Amino acid sequence: MATTFKTLNSANDVTSTRTLLHEAIPLTGTIASGTYTDGNIKTYSHGMFESVYDYPYLSSSANHIFDITTGYASNSSLSGAASVQNSKKLNVYSQMAQVLVGYDATGSIQNFDQDGDIALGGTKINEAIFVNFSRLLTKDEIKKGSFITSFLTGGTPAARTDTLTLQDHGAATSYKVNSPAGEYGILYTSSATPNAASGVGLVYYQAGVAVLTGSIFDGTMGPGYSSGTYDSLTTGSSIEVMANSFRNRLVDISFNNTVELNSTVYFCRASHNEFNYSNNPTYLSSSQIRVKNSTTDNPVSYATTVGLYSSDNELLAVAKLSEPLKKDPNTEVTLRVRLDF
Repeated sequence: MATTFKTLNSANDVTSTRTLLHEAIPLTGTIASGTYTDGNIKTYSHGMFESVYDYPYLSSSANHIFDITTGYASNSSLSGAASVQNSKKLNVYSQMAQVLVGYDATGSIQNFDQDGDIALGGTKINEAIFVNFSRLLTKDEIKKGSFITSFLTGGTPAARTDTLTLQDHGAATSYKVNSPAGEYGILYTSSATPNAASGVGLVYYQAGVAVLTGSIFDGTMGPGYSSGTYDSLTTGSSIEVMANSFRNRLVDISFNNTVELNSTVYFCRASHNEFNYSNNPTYLSSSQIRVKNSTTDNPVSYATTVGLYSSDNELLAVAKLSEPLKKDPNTEVTLRVRLDF
């Protein structure tokens, strides 16, 4: 326990910093379709979504990667057609929309909007595929402008044709903030001239959710063992079959995640006439300082630890130096202590 304290000046001795750390996350299509012959795909009795793992999900080392589900709005043309799991598909869309888009002034759930200008109308995403990434991958958020995904839109998966690539072009400086779930960007099919016409999806950065409009799929949508257009498969098949169809068409997904590191830095300053003696009882021998060779030598101390105390002298944090630091009346020392949270 220290017996000598020095008060930190909040204006000159304490500062706060914010650092964003990024990690590249590549997800190949083989993980979602075929690497473990679907042993890493977990289905549920409720049938409302599928989960994809990086290893067979029964393994203790398996990590959850993302969930896939699909749904449509109540005003979609598909909602009135004879449909398998119609109520569940409506509920999935409704739940995702109320969390990610929110409500209008009348209290009604708003639909996903292709260009993000919800209040101005425009083209709505009434039929959507949702990819919900695990927090293990996205961390605090997906880095803006880093999201890229490619998948097949038509033909059979084995043919590997009609590959479409989507990216949130320009989102690093231009993104939407009118979502209750935080910031989001538009997924465009064209990097040269991103515009409302080429916007066919949304990526919610803090929520870690990608929303793709069903209109980008054409031709045969089946996963190789069933067939049909997107509309016919959506109304005539279960969510599980739709999820299988999508993941078997997935080529890859990549993005950078973000970890926000907030730090408080304390500059602990020892002037030339401070902390030149040690409170350790072994510092003295027969009332003589052990580290002095003669009585005329300057007092010397070796700092090994910095303690941060509250206003009532309660120890709150301890910082250890990598090696003892020599301190005498001829030197002044500033130690930089950083607390991350």
